[in-house]
Amino acid sequence: MQPTMPRLLTPLPGPKANAIIERDQQVMSPSYTRSYPLVADRAEGAIVEDPDGNRFLDFAAGIAVVATGHCHPRVVSAIQDQAARLIHMSGTDFYYENMVALAEKLASLVPGGGPRRVYFGNSGTEAIEAAIKLARYHTGRGQFVAFLGAFHGRTLGSLALTASKSVQKKGFFPLMPGVHHMPFAYCYRCAYGKQPETCAVECVKAIEQELFRTALPASEAAAIFVEPVQGEGGYVIPPKKFFDELQILARKHSILIVADEVQCGMGRTGKMFASEHFGLEPDAIALAKGIASGLPLGAVVARAELMQWPPGAHASTFGGNPVAVAAALTTIELLEQELIDNAARVGAHLMARLRDLPKRSPIVGDVRGLGLMIGIELVRDQVTKERAGDLRDRLVQMCFERGLLVLGAGPNSIRLCPPLVITPDQADFAAETIEECLKQL
Repeated sequence: MQPTMPRLLTPLPGPKANAIIERDQQVMSPSYTRSYPLVADRAEGAIVEDPDGNRFLDFAAGIAVVATGHCHPRVVSAIQDQAARLIHMSGTDFYYENMVALAEKLASLVPGGGPRRVYFGNSGTEAIEAAIKLARYHTGRGQFVAFLGAFHGRTLGSLALTASKSVQKKGFFPLMPGVHHMPFAYCYRCAYGKQPETCAVECVKAIEQELFRTALPASEAAAIFVEPVQGEGGYVIPPKKFFDELQILARKHSILIVADEVQCGMGRTGKMFASEHFGLEPDAIALAKGIASGLPLGAVVARAELMQWPPGAHASTFGGNPVAVAAALTTIELLEQELIDNAARVGAHLMARLRDLPKRSPIVGDVRGLGLMIGIELVRDQVTKERAGDLRDRLVQMCFERGLLVLGAGPNSIRLCPPLVITPDQADFAAETIEECLKQL
């Protein structure tokens, strides 16, 4: 697979793809969310090919996972070499060197300095569950603060922190008690440049002056869970002032800050961690998605004095699997050598193409982003800024029909989160395709 642009040979889905979809509908859980009928057969770089030979430009990256691109040859080689040497031993009960090497590397990279310890799991939601337990154990407190629009996972503890779509919680109550949700960074209107910094400060003040005064004693709050850039909430980027004030508040009341960088971490924003853009030095960072280029791996990297729980307090049979760790070590090498810089450079190129879309399209309310984490918000009109989720859904479908894979985020935004290997030419194709679709909408 050498071509780097889409090629459509059949109506979508093609006959082979359609046959697989029909089989899927007989046996797979209907809880999966499929935005459009893409059937992946093989992939390379930023190109995905279906069983009928149709090629697509992937601006979803397996939901922000394949940071190094699909099947990067160095990652594939690392996986093959490790699989021939040691596939599984369980770091819960035994030792192996590459897991230690990855923990050392992550501990050296996270913002804030000082000794760090690392816990490995299999996914983002597992990382959040581990952070919940760690915060409870360390502080002796049982309450948490999270934010409206947040997505932290779908297992019962992380789901209690999640507040992006009510359908994710419907039918599953009662959830883990003790979670209090507050507005994130700024109100919807301030997203359009009215007073974002002032509103961000007010949002933090509301935690102390409203939440701590009326519903949650500050002395009972174990941790504040926050995404430096909200993912499922719509790729919302807060002002730096929000995190300045949040850190002051947390330190004042001895509350931990857990940064959920499952989607925004590992180079996606043009820095290794999105926290670095804001001067945020969290007590713990939760990682997954882009950390291992498609293999299941999650991690919590916490201050060493915080991660002082005894053997047996928390563990995972498969977390830190040797093959996933090998992929992660190679992923980090690639990020440091070239891909973080490429994300910053091509992300800036793409933003330059898209930034003035609100001036050129009456149904674009906002374009925002850092690196290769870009959100485009659809509105009914530019006067009322009424959210237009139906137009967003049509835009996602229209892009697919033209060979571009994108996903929705939040109530009315599309997210652009391609592999960090994309070229300016591929970015231009994506921008041109989106512009063409917007004109038709």
